[in-house]
Amino acid sequence: MKIAEIFKSLQGEGKNQGRTCLFIRLAGCNLDCTWCDTKYARDGGIEMSLDSVLEQVWRVNPPYVCITGGEPLVQEDALEPLLTSLQKRGTQIDIETNGTIDFSRLQQYASVCMDVKCPSSGEQSNLTLLEKIRPQDSVKFVVNDEADCRYAQEVMSSHRIAGECFFSPVFGTDYTAITKFILVNNLPVRFQLQLHKIIGVK
Repeated sequence: MKIAEIFKSLQGEGKNQGRTCLFIRLAGCNLDCTWCDTKYARDGGIEMSLDSVLEQVWRVNPPYVCITGGEPLVQEDALEPLLTSLQKRGTQIDIETNGTIDFSRLQQYASVCMDVKCPSSGEQSNLTLLEKIRPQDSVKFVVNDEADCRYAQEVMSSHRIAGECFFSPVFGTDYTAITKFILVNNLPVRFQLQLHKIIGVK
């Protein structure tokens, strides 16, 4: 599989925010979001065997691993054996995905965080995948402005979403306006800032 990087840090987002985590960032993506902060993971990467990846993972022996990208499901066939090995070891696994590729095949191994693309991203997720979200999964809306917030509100009102929903502002945007939108509209979401960028840990 093509790997962009493997690194240990604090989980900056989602249900496990603040926890020590080993990130396995796969290279390649099928989208090109305007505010993407990991464009280096879209192309290139290093071809690594499963054994090579696992060697790095077991060196850290993490209780919690996050599979991210790029878009990790672009390499779904290569990813599944890695998930199997991690699960056998008792590792807790999260998969972050952009909501364009069916992730149901991999839910037996991991909790899924589906990133629903809002208008400012210039891209669009497959909203029919929201019906596959389970209580242990989550949905993230990366929002940049009121238009994004309204779009997310419409998505939540028109789809049954079993997992917890998060509003994650684009880094550097007006957080106050977004928090006010949540409060005025009484949205059933959890507001989060990108902790890893605030504290400056990878």
